[in-house]
Amino acid sequence: MDLQAFTPSAELADKIGEQVEKTLTLLGEDPQREGLARTPHRVGNTLQFLTKGYHEDPEAILRSAIFEEDYKQMVVVKDIEFYSLCEHHMLPFFGKAHVAYIPNGRITGLSKIPRVVDVFARRLQVQERLTTEIKDCIQRTLNPLGVMVVIEAEHLCMQMRGVQKQHSHTVTSDFTGAFNRKETRDEFLKLIME
Repeated sequence: MDLQAFTPSAELADKIGEQVEKTLTLLGEDPQREGLARTPHRVGNTLQFLTKGYHEDPEAILRSAIFEEDYKQMVVVKDIEFYSLCEHHMLPFFGKAHVAYIPNGRITGLSKIPRVVDVFARRLQVQERLTTEIKDCIQRTLNPLGVMVVIEAEHLCMQMRGVQKQHSHTVTSDFTGAFNRKETRDEFLKLIME
């Protein structure tokens, strides 16, 4: 499954665009002026792209590249860039995800982990749920000895509005299995800090 190949629905873009046009009018803008004339349709396409994760199956992505392998040490994919929309204000939040799992006879292709992150990020989200959904998906699909996910993100809903703290970062983590041991968590945290 190629996550880059995405074609928005023109019909849905037009329907979303009708609502965007009404919103622009309510804000006191003229949606017919030159700079805004195509904005409603562009927003319709953009919102479809930013929420395309609703139409993708992250477990199928992992299952598409599962290999039998007798490897029982930690596999870490770190610094996975992601972009998402906060479900409370529909403003972006973005950052890096760090994912580790300890195989139990099966591994997945390394590119599949960032793809799973993208699927869940391309939905209206909160960072806490995003962290847990990634962990749960990997645990369910690969049945490893343990999974740990750490996400570091900046939230424009905190930086552009509300409290307006431009340099704040939010860090969330969730883990299962072998990562319940402090030594295993510490090893993972050391690896992602290097």
